[in-house]
Amino acid sequence: MNKNHIYGAEIIDLAFLIEDTLILGDLHLGYEEALNAEGIMVPRFQYQKILTRLEEIIRKTHCNRVIINGDLKHEFGRITHQEWKEISNFIGFLKDNFQEVVLIKGNHDNFTRFIAERTNLKVYDRFSIGNYLILHGDKVPDDLEDIGEETLIIGHEHPCVGLKSGERLEKIKCFLKGSFKGKNLVVMPSFNFVTEGSDILHEKALSPFLRDRTVDVNDFEVFGVENFEVLYFGRVRDIIRVKEQFY
Repeated sequence: MNKNHIYGAEIIDLAFLIEDTLILGDLHLGYEEALNAEGIMVPRFQYQKILTRLEEIIRKTHCNRVIINGDLKHEFGRITHQEWKEISNFIGFLKDNFQEVVLIKGNHDNFTRFIAERTNLKVYDRFSIGNYLILHGDKVPDDLEDIGEETLIIGHEHPCVGLKSGERLEKIKCFLKGSFKGKNLVVMPSFNFVTEGSDILHEKALSPFLRDRTVDVNDFEVFGVENFEVLYFGRVRDIIRVKEQFY
C-alpha cells in the first residue's frame, strides 16, 4: 500500500492532488479576528502561514487548477475587515499561481459569493473531476443515488487524531478513508493553522456523512500528516485498541 495515495489521488501535505488539480479547504480566513472579538487574544499569523505552506506545495506539484472546498472565510453572518482583506489578497495569489480557481460553498461561506463576483469567480455547490466529486460535506446531497462519481471528497469535519505523549496530548491532522452508502469517501483535514481540528478519537463527528447511522467511523483508515510526511495509523479501531493497551 502506498500511504500517500487514497483511491488513486495523492496526499500532498494538507492538500489532495487529483491529476493537475490541487484541493484544499476549511481555511477559515479571519478566524483570529473572530477570536479577538470574543476576548481571546490570538496573534494574526495564519494568513502568512497559509501562503508559505501553499507556496511549498505549489513548488512540489505545478498544478493548473486549485479547488477551495468550502469555508474560505470564518464568520457566518458577515464579512469582517480581516476577511475582506485576506480573501481578496488570497484569491489574487491563487490567480497568479493557477490557471483556474474553483470555489465550493461551505457552511461558513454565506457572503463569499460577493467577494467571488468582484474577482470574476463562481461559487459552486460541488465540482466533478472524472470519478471524483468534491463537496464541502456539511450536508448530504438529496440526489446521492443519482451521482455517478465513485469517490466523494469532503471537508467540514476538520479531522485530527489525538495521541498521548506522556501527560501531553498531541493532535495530528489527518485524512480519513472510508465509504458512504456505496461510495468511496475521503475526509480532508483543514488547511487552518489556528486549531488542529476535531479529534476523531475523543469528539463527536460534525459531518452528516460521518454521523449517519449506517457509517462506522471505527472502520475508517487514518492518514496523519506532519510537515509533508504521511503517517499511516491503520483504522480508527486499531488506534483505539492500542490506546486501551497502553493507557
